[in-house]
Order: sequence, then structure tokens, then C-alpha cells
Amino acid sequence: MEDIKSIVAKNITELRLLNNMTQMELAEKLNYSDKTISKWERAESTPDISVLVEIAGLFGVTLDFLVKSENIEEVVVEHKEKETKYNRRAIAYISESVGWIVAIFAFIITTLILKETTFQWLYFVYALPVVLIVKLVFNSVWFNPRHNYFIISALMWSLLAAIHITFLYFGISVALIYLLGVAGQIVIMMWSFIKKPKMK
Repeated sequence: MEDIKSIVAKNITELRLLNNMTQMELAEKLNYSDKTISKWERAESTPDISVLVEIAGLFGVTLDFLVKSENIEEVVVEHKEKETKYNRRAIAYISESVGWIVAIFAFIITTLILKETTFQWLYFVYALPVVLIVKLVFNSVWFNPRHNYFIISALMWSLLAAIHITFLYFGISVALIYLLGVAGQIVIMMWSFIKKPKMK
């Protein structure tokens, strides 16, 4: 069994590396020299209990964690999972915003070139279903598939609204099209209650 000095040394080293920190940077945060950090990491000496508490707070772990040898991999995995989730959310939000950016760009160009036209605002009506389709794809691949029911509902109603508004622009009322939405919503709700059988 590893002695406490070796365990603390290993955990400090791995936590420091996990947080992309040099010995000098850690030393500055703790008001110690980098030589002292080096001694701790080589298990030549061990920090006082008050310093261990400070190190635990700095890295967001418990004091108990610092003196145990089996948990470091879990923290590394958890850290990577949080980072991956954050990156995926950023990618999804950027991708969704592209639809609105394209709509704004098209609106500006059309307004500048075709000054007599008045249909430019329809770009934003059509952008919403496109953004929801992108959201549905990313949610299906990376996030919680149970949220797909809400996204599909919003997508269906936005498509129906886009059709209705487009016809209204040409002076034709197709308000009855929303009856399709009611039927579609019932199907989506029933579909959401269907549970997949558990694999034995």
C-alpha cells in the first residue's frame, strides 16, 4: 500500500497537470516557491494540513480526495466530460445562430437591392424552422433525446405558421391548416408515452 506522502504527491501532480498549471503557477497561488512544490510532488515532503485544505479548494476537490489514491481517474473523466459537454453546447448554439445570421444577411441584401419589395421579413419566419431542424439534429446526437418531442412540436407549429403567413402575404387565408397541427400534436404526445423495451 502506498504511503500518505506518495499518495498526496501523486494527487497534487495529477491535479496540477489536469488544470494545465505549471509548478511555478501553483507556487504563486499558494505563496510558496516552485522548489517546495517540486518537493511535494517528489514526496520528499508533505504540505501542512492548512495548505492541503487550500490546495483542495483551489482544485475543487475534497481534502479526503487528496489523501486517497483511487479517485483521480474519476475526476479526470468527469473534468473531460464537462469540457466535452460545454464544447458541444457551444458548437450547437453557434450552428443554430447561423440560420438567424443568414436570415439577417438576406434581409439586408434584399432591402438594399429591391427597395420596393416588402416580403423580406418572411426570411425570419422561414429561419425559425431551419434553426429548429438544426437543434433537433444536435439534440438527437449529443444531448437528451427526450427533449426531441418538444423540439418536434415547435418545429411542426413553426412550419404551419410559416405556410399560413406566406399565404396571408398573398391574401389567402389558410387558417384551417392548424387543424393538422392539432392532429400532429396528439400523435407527438402519444409517441412520447411509448417506452422502448429494456434490453435483457
